[in-house]
Amino acid sequence: MTYFFETYGCQMNQAESSSMEQVLLEKGWTAASDAEHCDLLIINTCSVRITAENRVLGRLGHFSGLKKKRKFFVLLIGCMAERLYTEIQEEFPLIDYVVGMFERNLLPQIFDEIKARLKDDNYMAEFAHNNIEEKPSSGYYFAPLSHSPKSFQSYVPIMNGCNNFCTYCIVPYVRGREVSRPVNEILHEITELSSRGVREITLLGQNVNSYKGEYGEGRLIDFPELLRLIAREADKTEIIRWIRFMSSHPKDMSDALIDTIAAEKRLCKLVHLPVQHGSDAILKRMNRVYTIEHYKNRIKRLKETIPDIALSTDILMGFPGETEDDVKATLDLMQEIEFDSAFMYHYNPREGTRAFNYPDRIPEEVKIERLGRVIDLQLKITAKKMKAKLGKKADILVESHSRNDSSELFGHTEQGEMAVIQGNPPESLIGNFAHAELKELKGKTFRANLV
Repeated sequence: MTYFFETYGCQMNQAESSSMEQVLLEKGWTAASDAEHCDLLIINTCSVRITAENRVLGRLGHFSGLKKKRKFFVLLIGCMAERLYTEIQEEFPLIDYVVGMFERNLLPQIFDEIKARLKDDNYMAEFAHNNIEEKPSSGYYFAPLSHSPKSFQSYVPIMNGCNNFCTYCIVPYVRGREVSRPVNEILHEITELSSRGVREITLLGQNVNSYKGEYGEGRLIDFPELLRLIAREADKTEIIRWIRFMSSHPKDMSDALIDTIAAEKRLCKLVHLPVQHGSDAILKRMNRVYTIEHYKNRIKRLKETIPDIALSTDILMGFPGETEDDVKATLDLMQEIEFDSAFMYHYNPREGTRAFNYPDRIPEEVKIERLGRVIDLQLKITAKKMKAKLGKKADILVESHSRNDSSELFGHTEQGEMAVIQGNPPESLIGNFAHAELKELKGKTFRANLV
């Protein structure tokens, strides 16, 4: 029995696909080489942007034709499955199972049922009927392990959902309110990851720095304390060397958290802190509950406390009511802070959010033009900051052979930059850390020599 994943959207979706894959492997399934030849196709969906949903709809249309020719099952899961639970089944009867955000605990049972149905010679190649007629009500299920096999990196979900209700964001409506994973479950997963040779972990949540999890006899701990406990757990084996986390909300970037990042050697000196916009007026309409002054204060504190810190962010352009002055304020902020990198996108109206009904929408061509200016500026800043690192030495987590030259090795630095080690480095470095000098820059990838 073979499976194939198509995963759209955020790192949390990637982690959830990896956790589902663990269940399938434990039940004797094997991975298919592509979606066209699998027995079970799992489409893990995203609803944050309309483009992600449109891609899924296009794929469902494609597989509708394929399913008339051969026997296989389609399982839809993720935020889009939660948002359009009934409608998607009615529009695309090829979908055999739709699994909502709060029924992931049913997956082992569903996988067993699919295996039994695959073995049924009486199965007709017509569209099967989804056996889940009513969406069960349960809490969010944290899988015990979210590791992708043979990878030296792993995501570790520590919380799910969001309480912030930014006016443009669908996440609280499809993932629900914030729920934090118990500390002992997190530590147990980290111990398991160490035994599998994982060298780097990324703690995940829609807003990780609002974490409040149970530890011991009902005691609640916050995110800085959790980070310290995780670092101590990693110290025990010294296998996991780098610890990352995302995403953070500026309102929760406390002095205690900044001091913890500075003090713990295993915490990567890279912070992803989404600003979303450079205008206080737009931030207020977005319900981001902080000002640019507050954001700058947090950045100043980070840079003063951790001089070698790298900063990344999210920037959303074209929000309803945005003016040219608001655009200028965003460009000015980018020039002042000089983010190392940024995820930049323009506003997509999402039905069900407050901003969906806001007046003063920006025309599509204007949104694209404004976003283009933001992207152009960020590319220049990123290139400048990367060129400044040439000639310096860095540790690189080596992941694999280079795709372009098998005599070279590919990896990434503590601050997330891609790097290729040239000069016939030993293959034994794969899965380990290499100390190298950053010699030249090709696009967004460093070329380095071992030191």
